[in-house]
Amino acid sequence: MKKLLLITLLTTSIFAKLNVATTYSYLGEVTKEIGGDEVKVTVLANPKLDPHFITPKPSLIGKIRRVDLLIINGGQLEIGWLPPLLKSANNRKIHAGGSGFLDVSGAIDFIDKPKSVSRAYGDVHPDGNPHFATDIHNIIPIAKLISMKLSLLDPSNESIYKENYKTFVNKMEKLTKELESKYQECRGKKVVQYHELFNYVLNSYGVKNIINIEPLPGITPSSKHTLKVINSIKENSIKTILQDVYHEKKTAEFIAHKTGAKVFIVPHDVGAVNGANNLESFYTMVAQRICQ
Repeated sequence: MKKLLLITLLTTSIFAKLNVATTYSYLGEVTKEIGGDEVKVTVLANPKLDPHFITPKPSLIGKIRRVDLLIINGGQLEIGWLPPLLKSANNRKIHAGGSGFLDVSGAIDFIDKPKSVSRAYGDVHPDGNPHFATDIHNIIPIAKLISMKLSLLDPSNESIYKENYKTFVNKMEKLTKELESKYQECRGKKVVQYHELFNYVLNSYGVKNIINIEPLPGITPSSKHTLKVINSIKENSIKTILQDVYHEKKTAEFIAHKTGAKVFIVPHDVGAVNGANNLESFYTMVAQRICQ
């Protein structure tokens, strides 16, 4: 019986997968591609919902209670919902600074850093804009961090993670070149967006965001501000309004009706919009809808 138990334990150890939780879908997709068959990935947030305010359900506590690694976006994007989950899960290794914690924002040069943090400026993030995943240029540095972390936690499979990372880089570099020609068509284009979800990709490709439908981050548009947006669209001959899936759509539709501009639903994460179900289709759809 002792020999049988030892063999069972050894076999379980050899074939055990690294149990990983990610806060958002795009991180789950990267982790699956780098980890391959050596990892089991659980995504915590529904990509169709507001990434700032995910309901910390009891079911999510169970999902992170025994994970080996937690990968977060960072930039305080999860600050409104992740801390109570971590406290209840009581898995100390996935707390900030723990061996099983990874904040991918360490690979990012933040933009839109506020000069001061105050409610007078809306729901600002002290580190800068945390919505960096919409720009394909940021996904390879993020993948590199994930590859390094998986290798540290599971050194026996380091060669697999490194090889998968190389394959991932080749695929993303090829896609980046393909999208470059698409974005060249809309360089210098002027757009309006609801929330500042797409600043990174707009900046990368020279697309100009003239005004936001939100007067300030997290603040519902007033009639006065909506009129200001309408006037800005007319003055700048703007034809494109970028709308995400989780903010209310009536204001954008009203503005479009008054100006002749068109509303395009742009995914902020993998799975946010039907047809954007992996990284390739996600980045392709972002490009198509910004440049339409």
